[in-house]
Amino acid sequence: MLIPKILPHACRRRVDHLSPNVAGLAKCLLGVLALTGTTFAHAQESSPAASAPTRSSAVLEEVVVTGSRVARNGYDTPTPVTVIGEAEIEAAAPVNLADFVNELPSVSGSTTPSTSNRSLSSGAAGISSINLRGLGNARTLVLLDGRRSVGSLAQGTVDINTFPQALVKSVEVVTGGASATYGSDAVSGIVNFILDKDYTGFKGTLEAGETTYGDDQSWNASLTGGIPFAGGRGHLLLNGQMSRRDGIYGMPRDWAQEGWHMVNNPAYESGNGLPEYLVASQSGQSVMTAGGIITNTELRGTYFGVGGVVNQFAYGETRDPWTIGGDWALGESNGRTSLEPESKRDGVFSRLSYELTDRMEVFAEASWNENVAQQWGGSQSDKGSVIIYTDNAFLPTEVAQRAADLGITQFNLGTYNADIPTRITDNTRTVKRYVLGFNGSFDAVGSDWDWDAYYQRGVTDTDETLLTTHRGRLAEAQDAVFDPGSDEIVCRSSLDNPGNGCVPFNRMGIGVNAPGALDYFMGVPERRQRFEQDVAAVNFSTNVANPWLDPIGIAFGAEHRREEISGSVDEQYQNGWTYGNYLPTFGDYNVSEAYLETLVLLPKGVEFNGAVRGTDYSTSGFVTTWKAGLTWSPIDDLKLRLTKSRDIRAPNLEELYQAGRRNTNFVTDPFYGNISTRYTQDSTGNPDLKPEEADTLGVGFVYRPSYVPGLGLSVDYYDIKIDDAISSVTPQNIVDRCHEGNQTFCNAFYRIPESDTGLDLYINNSPFNFVGERARGIDVEVSYLMPLSNVVDGWRGDLTLRALATHYLEMSSDNGVDPATDSAGQNTGGGPPDWLYRLTAGYALDRFSAIFTGRGVSAGTYDNTYIECTSGCPESSSQNRTINTNHIEGAFYIDAYFAWNMDVGNLENQLYFKITNLLNKDPEVVGLGPGDSSNVEPGVNRALYDYLGRVFRIGIRFNWG
Repeated sequence: MLIPKILPHACRRRVDHLSPNVAGLAKCLLGVLALTGTTFAHAQESSPAASAPTRSSAVLEEVVVTGSRVARNGYDTPTPVTVIGEAEIEAAAPVNLADFVNELPSVSGSTTPSTSNRSLSSGAAGISSINLRGLGNARTLVLLDGRRSVGSLAQGTVDINTFPQALVKSVEVVTGGASATYGSDAVSGIVNFILDKDYTGFKGTLEAGETTYGDDQSWNASLTGGIPFAGGRGHLLLNGQMSRRDGIYGMPRDWAQEGWHMVNNPAYESGNGLPEYLVASQSGQSVMTAGGIITNTELRGTYFGVGGVVNQFAYGETRDPWTIGGDWALGESNGRTSLEPESKRDGVFSRLSYELTDRMEVFAEASWNENVAQQWGGSQSDKGSVIIYTDNAFLPTEVAQRAADLGITQFNLGTYNADIPTRITDNTRTVKRYVLGFNGSFDAVGSDWDWDAYYQRGVTDTDETLLTTHRGRLAEAQDAVFDPGSDEIVCRSSLDNPGNGCVPFNRMGIGVNAPGALDYFMGVPERRQRFEQDVAAVNFSTNVANPWLDPIGIAFGAEHRREEISGSVDEQYQNGWTYGNYLPTFGDYNVSEAYLETLVLLPKGVEFNGAVRGTDYSTSGFVTTWKAGLTWSPIDDLKLRLTKSRDIRAPNLEELYQAGRRNTNFVTDPFYGNISTRYTQDSTGNPDLKPEEADTLGVGFVYRPSYVPGLGLSVDYYDIKIDDAISSVTPQNIVDRCHEGNQTFCNAFYRIPESDTGLDLYINNSPFNFVGERARGIDVEVSYLMPLSNVVDGWRGDLTLRALATHYLEMSSDNGVDPATDSAGQNTGGGPPDWLYRLTAGYALDRFSAIFTGRGVSAGTYDNTYIECTSGCPESSSQNRTINTNHIEGAFYIDAYFAWNMDVGNLENQLYFKITNLLNKDPEVVGLGPGDSSNVEPGVNRALYDYLGRVFRIGIRFNWG
């Protein structure tokens, strides 16, 4: 660990214990700033270096982008490209780079560590990905310097945390189909992270932060060195980064304690004109408590508290599994999940390049990253499904006597098991990436050609663990009786098999079990997986002379790629567990492809950009993608642009080969009065899948008025139609459609006879090419850069303004079975919302800079298929549920960033301070439910709303160039 060695003792102690506070950090970092200023100024005197450019405070930069293989300016490309420069990234001061990119309005529904909190069996917990247009992570192609990166999941999802954040000088977001240019998966676009490969000097960053509530303490540190050698022909680049985040265990926020849920209306009956669903506060589970509650027989409502004390549950307005009012809070278990996961990230990146000749360079890159994510995944809950016999040795005497008087021999118990630890996921991902390549230029056929060729190998090793219970052993342990021979409490199963090792466990009460009682049925299922990617590619580009018009830009190349998945799971962890039940997956495929792209400048200000790519998959055969784009400048200030493309997404390794990913949850069971019924779903792969095909249309304009220097405006409409989209039907839809008489769905599940209740479901599900999807929307970008002295006499400094907004017009899906749905405008997990927008205003004066950012989301619905009503409601159905309110408020958050440059000689020092959610605005609470695990999740959409509250970050940067 390099950073603590140069820190003052007090500061080092704070870092080691991960317990910063803002005042202490400010003093600590100022001390480091003084130390670095003195130390490196002295070093500079003894070893002079060329002066580094002054750090820019401007938010906007003129950047040449590579959204096309033929490099263009971001405003000039026929396909819209949003460019985020280094200064804007630094001003955001994100804990990780994905958090910042996910604030862009064109990005919606990305997987983040907080939104993947309950991805227990899939291994997705802790991932930071990007989802353009809300069409799914798998339809966004993520690149590093124009090259693919190995995935961190079987779905091929790239974890952005594996990129060297301190070296990223820009991020290009191409919001349009780009499969013809960059290959499969670029249906909604690409996100290309560009590294500063020529950096020379030594720079570093140290920052720390916490929320206004004193939790989620974190710190980041990075060091980067760029060293030329051999008279400048060679260049060595080294980077190391470390990040620690404490996370937040539980739900320590006032808004999470109000009991907002979507519940089954207790007064609803078919045809009575009342809504089927209610969004209500002070609502909670009626079928489980921390120490257990009896849910049937005349003993219903008897619950067990601390020490096994017997109480009577006060029911409010109740329709199981929900109650409104009464003892609603006793059924809340969201305090046993993580508001923000804990994470630890370490990474090393190196690059060595050497000019073999004046026109040819060889380079090699190697990187290693490890991401450890740990979080609570929710209680090990049983909603009224535990069978307790009345001869149970732990049953309190008063309850046993009442049961005997009533002739009750068994009852159902619902509990979220206070004496059993919450589910804990602990996932470790190690990503290694190696590149060997050449690039250069040559003259041929009268043109100057640029070329590059490389081989890249990427390997991801994952270790996924989950603390959970073994269902069979827990059933044995809870069935405790008195041994007739010794009068000791034993497991009933031990009477017939004394050596089975079963330890009795009391499920009736809180704090009624010794720790050793858990050992028999608790376990940590583990799965190890490896994802391997090999890529070899070559690319050429040039401008070909044209005697009649401007030169024609041409780029072409070829690529071969191989993807493979393998894994191992101990046999004891493959079956029988409440959650997990991991299975190893094996499979591979390869793909060969070639492309051609051209840019032709035509008369009258018209430009044509076209591309075609042929792709041959070992699994599904040959497919062709293409793109055609036109730009036209009728006047110098205005550019019109039009693109049309055919794009594809190939099935990923999980969709093709998944051996059986099991997850357990609950559905609302219409066959048994809408009770919560637990299901186990086995999702298997389908090797017969073929690529999805998407047709994309983009129409827009760019306006840069010459009479207002520094102003730029772009407006673009997009329309993406996907045929044969790969998808599966949800467990709730399977059960609902079967209940309505569709035998196809009835064949997808059966009741598990050996379960405690005989009601539990087993669902077998696989993906198919059967869905049609369509996404339409409008992107708007406005930017303005000007010196204030040009506006107001006497003012100094520069003002930068930027606004980004996306209006989601349609996000429809038609699976050919259910009525088509459109989720645009939904502010729940099925979104995206109507509008997402981001406004930035920056001011820079000499050494000082300040940037204010506004982040907004418009109001929306719970579900566009719901019918809002309070009386006189139409008949409620699975396609159109009735609900008392279908409105979720929007939100607007303000962030502030301040920086002060304190340069000493060639050493640039910058102290910065960032406040996220400056006004400490609470998120809009969303009533989750009525099925699934709504009782263990916070009532908020963490993909859209700020759920942490005000966050402070303070840090220093130094750059000795």
